[in-house]
Amino acid sequence: MTDASTTDEPTAANDKAAIKAFFDALPEGQGGLNDKMGVEIIEASTEKVVATMPVAGNTQPYGLLHGGASIALAETLGSTGAGLHAATLGKLAVGVDINATHHRSATSGLVTGTATAIHLGRSSASYDVVITDERGRRVCTSRITCSLIDSDRVFKA
Repeated sequence: MTDASTTDEPTAANDKAAIKAFFDALPEGQGGLNDKMGVEIIEASTEKVVATMPVAGNTQPYGLLHGGASIALAETLGSTGAGLHAATLGKLAVGVDINATHHRSATSGLVTGTATAIHLGRSSASYDVVITDERGRRVCTSRITCSLIDSDRVFKA
């Protein structure tokens, strides 16, 4: 797999207009949850998706980054990559499995999630997701698998 972000040319991976166009084509855009959580996708391709999310506003009662927020970020990243892959096949991606291990807490600043494709097939796509704090320390590791389905299963006439 290649890393399109290393090129100087605008691509779907590093061109904010291309990323926006992808989400604008979806019925609900990025969905309301990403807006509420402050998720900003900064790179997106079938092979790699990167986004940031503020810790503030996404904490549990002890002031630590909520584990569910980390999982929501991981699902956003994996589903975005899988959605881009599915689009090349004329399909849609829907999440079917996600797991996460929380390694350390984050209490402030931004966390960055990076999803890397580990399987891009005709009927499924899987991603490893690593979420780090601003010091580059691993906060969470997740794996997500999406099923690639025909669009008529979702959008019925």
